[in-house]
Amino acid sequence: MAAEPGPQLRWAKKRRDRLKQMARQRADWMLVDQDECWFSRFRQPQTHAFSAEGAALRLVQREPAHGETGKALACYGARCDESDERFFNFVEGQPNSEKSVAFLQRLRAIAEQRGKRVLVVIWDRASWHISKRVQEWVRQSNQAVKAAGKGVRLLTFLLPTKSPWLNPMEPIWRHAKRQVAEPDGDLTVNELQARLCTYFETSLEEAVLKVSA
Repeated sequence: MAAEPGPQLRWAKKRRDRLKQMARQRADWMLVDQDECWFSRFRQPQTHAFSAEGAALRLVQREPAHGETGKALACYGARCDESDERFFNFVEGQPNSEKSVAFLQRLRAIAEQRGKRVLVVIWDRASWHISKRVQEWVRQSNQAVKAAGKGVRLLTFLLPTKSPWLNPMEPIWRHAKRQVAEPDGDLTVNELQARLCTYFETSLEEAVLKVSA
């Protein structure tokens, strides 16, 4: 039986739930749960496997060759609390502060198109979420909105460490991995991208995160 969450986690969940309730009561607020995930292009035998009754299950997962690149595809995702829409982008290399800013810019643009005044982003404590670069960008963005008297203000909420169960993106990622995994062979980067675009019902052009130089 899983251990009960401690007092700090229960308190954090209550704060998160109050914030979500507040957003749901405000027509000009848009709230998203945000997260990142890695999708392997190597075969995933554990995703589709079985063994005869009483027999041991033996899985062989391909190990990357020395110097091999492109082992996995990093993805940014967010789920809109109001509409249950999923917003998805994949990126080259690892998630970082600049890519996080670019994804926030995309989410802010979506909120602005919908006439929202506040974008609430709930995410974990990954280093690229709490970096000085991201925090400074959020601060400057909000200052610009205040000075202009228009635009979308950003409000970020940090989940406690080791609490993936508080982020609705986690089960979305798990289901996506099962749907795009290849049990019998490796995928090329292009093949993996195509499967992800199909799953998230988007085009390759829309799925590639555009990061400013």
